[in-house]
Amino acid sequence: MEFRLAQEKDLPQIEKTYRELIVQMEKDGIDIWDEVYPCAFFKEDVGAGALWILTEGEQVAAAFALLETNSGADAVEWEDPSAKAMYLDRLGVGVAFARQGLGGRMLRQAAALAKEKGASWLRLFVVDRNEPAISLYRKAGFQQAKGVYEERIDDELTLLEYGFEQKL
Repeated sequence: MEFRLAQEKDLPQIEKTYRELIVQMEKDGIDIWDEVYPCAFFKEDVGAGALWILTEGEQVAAAFALLETNSGADAVEWEDPSAKAMYLDRLGVGVAFARQGLGGRMLRQAAALAKEKGASWLRLFVVDRNEPAISLYRKAGFQQAKGVYEERIDDELTLLEYGFEQKL
C-alpha cells in the first residue's frame, strides 16, 4: 500500500470509495454523510494540499484531510487551546478494506504529518452517534474534550459533535 498526497486525477476513485462507504454507514444506522458531504470538499482539499490517501493498486483504501482550522474549534475545551494544532477531517476507510487496521494506520500517519508541520496536538470532531469512529479514536489514545460542538447543517438538522485530541 502507498500513502501519499492526493492529486486531482485521484478524485473519481476517492469519491467512489466514499460513496460506497456512505451506503455502508447508512446500512449500519450511521446516517451522517450524504451525496454532498464529504465528497463536495475533496477537490478543495486536493487544491490545498490537504487530502491524503492510502492506495492499493488503483483503489483508494482510505483517506483523510489534514487542516489547520476547524469551525468547531472554539466550541469545546481543549487541554491547551493556545497550542498549535492540526485538525483531522473526513477520515474514511473503504468498505473493501474494513477491519484491517487501516483506521489506526491513518491516524498514525495524520499524527506524524501534523507533528512535521509543527503542531503539538492532533484534533478532530466526530458526530455523537458515530460509535465505531469514537471507539477507534479512544483506542488510538485520543482524549475527549469537554463540551459539544453543535454544527447546524440546515433548518432541520444539527449535528452534535465531540472533540477529541491527542498530544503529539
